[in-house]
Amino acid sequence: MSFLQSYTTWEDGKVCFARLQASRFAKQVADDFNPIHDVDAKRFCVPGDLLFAVLLDRLGLYPRMDFTFAGMVGDGVPLHFDETVSGELQLVDERGKEYLRASFSGEPNRDQQVIEKTIRSYVRFSGHNFPHVLGKLMEEHGVMINIDRPLVIYESMSLNLDRSDVSDLEIEHTGATMEVVGKRGNANLTFRFLEKGEPVGTGEKKMVLSGLREFDASVMRQMVEKYDQRKADEIE
Repeated sequence: MSFLQSYTTWEDGKVCFARLQASRFAKQVADDFNPIHDVDAKRFCVPGDLLFAVLLDRLGLYPRMDFTFAGMVGDGVPLHFDETVSGELQLVDERGKEYLRASFSGEPNRDQQVIEKTIRSYVRFSGHNFPHVLGKLMEEHGVMINIDRPLVIYESMSLNLDRSDVSDLEIEHTGATMEVVGKRGNANLTFRFLEKGEPVGTGEKKMVLSGLREFDASVMRQMVEKYDQRKADEIE
């Protein structure tokens, strides 16, 4: 039985996410306290990492995998898997709108313990990207997002494993870069997979930051402090 059962609701082959389920996944599994995942958030959306987790749980772990995010999912939206294209799996709604696409190749590892460990390790890495890693990138480039309406879009992620017969994957952050074009920032975060301390693969996550403006150290500091305080209050 997948550990994702408590964070998803399945009916007639479709999956949906209640606000509480998605929020609990963000905070308890991904350590992600972005307010957009709060149960009472006006602009609530299901964490992209939860969608990724559902697809990886369904597919298994392949040596080469690419995930492309195409839209934000609200609470209670029924989604189903579209497997009409060989080597691809899409998560779409009842109208056929695509939210996440995965392409994959090689021989899969479907060991449930390996998949769960990989999901937990990746989403925790991913959940820590904002605001600290992205905050440093913005400072380096002299820009920042609008803290009142922060718009950071999860665009894609990919992974390349030397082999799929792994037993205990950990993820280590290896770098972060950003290209600024006008009011848009294209961030690229890289990582590597380790098994018992030995490198066994690499990966990257791409994000888009919109509505950039001139960097203000005091405002950015306030945003980070507010984020950290929210996290501390939740944990207590």
